[in-house]
Amino acid sequence: MSTNPPQIPLFINGQLVQSNTQEWRDIVNPATQEVLARVPFATADELNAAVASAAKAFTTWKKTSIGARARIFLKYQQLIRENMKELAAILTAEQGKTLADAEGDVFRGLEVVEHAAAIGNLQLGEFANNVAGGVDTYSLLQPIGVCAGITPFNFPAMIPLWMFPMAIVTGNTFVLKPSEQDPMVTMRLVELAAEAGVPPGVLNVIHGGEAVVNGICDHPVIKAVSFVGSTRVGTHVYNRATLSGKRVQCMMGAKNHAIIMPDANKEQTLNNLLGAAFGAAGQRCMAISVAIMVGDAKNWMADLVAKSKTLKVNAGVETGTDVGPLVSQSAYSRVSSLIEKGAAEAKLELDGRTVKVVGYEKGNFVGPTIFSDVKPGMTIYEQEIFGPVLCVSFAKDIDEAIAMINKNPNGNGTAIFTQSGAAARKFQEEIDIGQVGINVPIPVPVPMFSFTGSRASKLGDLGPYGKQVIAFYTQTKTVTARWFDDSSASAGVNTTISLK
Repeated sequence: MSTNPPQIPLFINGQLVQSNTQEWRDIVNPATQEVLARVPFATADELNAAVASAAKAFTTWKKTSIGARARIFLKYQQLIRENMKELAAILTAEQGKTLADAEGDVFRGLEVVEHAAAIGNLQLGEFANNVAGGVDTYSLLQPIGVCAGITPFNFPAMIPLWMFPMAIVTGNTFVLKPSEQDPMVTMRLVELAAEAGVPPGVLNVIHGGEAVVNGICDHPVIKAVSFVGSTRVGTHVYNRATLSGKRVQCMMGAKNHAIIMPDANKEQTLNNLLGAAFGAAGQRCMAISVAIMVGDAKNWMADLVAKSKTLKVNAGVETGTDVGPLVSQSAYSRVSSLIEKGAAEAKLELDGRTVKVVGYEKGNFVGPTIFSDVKPGMTIYEQEIFGPVLCVSFAKDIDEAIAMINKNPNGNGTAIFTQSGAAARKFQEEIDIGQVGINVPIPVPVPMFSFTGSRASKLGDLGPYGKQVIAFYTQTKTVTARWFDDSSASAGVNTTISLK
């Protein structure tokens, strides 16, 4: 264990800045408990300096041409590609997910960067010629000012890349608060953004906890806040920031269900289901945590458990690892406690608490865990476990399964596995969930669409990236114009409201 770990800097006005705070947190490798670095909880003055830097930069950045902005993100996507292995290695060390999954984390964010480079086609207004006598009306999509983002531990590359590229490319400036648990890969991405040409002050980073979050929500200069994280914190952010007059989008907790129809392709379905339930150690807001087996699909339980036992639990850096450690010891304790409660409620088919990883005995490892005959009202059904735990429920038909999903308050994502077009269509029409997969277990949309979680999983009307986020990060200004020909005769004074 390092006795003098490096200190993570802030990033203000294009410079890496050492914090003056007295409050620090260790960044710990979840597979070994090695302290990798220390992250500061920034002071109020440091937050104010970051916002002031962003406000000053906005005065010139908003006037920068669309072409110039797009070229920065063309360069940025190139730099991310060139540094993919390094970024994945940093991410795995501090967060725990496998190297392959870490690359996937970076890549899904990279897709948004690529989309940002197409801003010339995204930030278009509208024009109507001669709406009245010599009058034209047109709309402009203009940036709103200083924006901020608060990101979670589970996707420390992808989710920051959901936020600041789209905010910046639309002409805004940005203050980012990454997770205090794993900010190192985020900082590397910020350094690459500066290398790509993002000017000083346009992108700033402040580290911290509750005080910094509240400072962002309250700051009078910040115009919009984007948040991804837990329902508890997201609800607090939404309420506090909207009271300050800000635009807010909050992507929050989930309890995602998959319906398994008896006609589904068995092997493909089980493979997809286990990947979605246990990948990233279940620490995904889009993880499938409840499988509803319809009719005779319940006979697949033995195969589901047997296949789960073949998954390799190990450190993310080890070849062939399927399930890495949980992010922290507190996460390990919470997941283990929920498994213990679940064992008193439902049938524990596979207990991941017994897993031992040779060479990484101090790691936060929980193996694939499966409960069967899980019903609404049980603790393991009602709470988002955020670990490698799959709850299996049974339903007599698709109608009962759909009713169960629609009764759950969350609405992030859902899926159905079937070979029936009729069943798939019925599902997509009747399910009240924002993101639907048909034989796709984690239906996170590609960047030309928007992330559309719904109900208790989302606060705010507009989602991150895609078309919706262009509306979130811009304000529409409508101009009605008439240019008079000096030689034309005056029609005199018109005291009506019409444009004739």
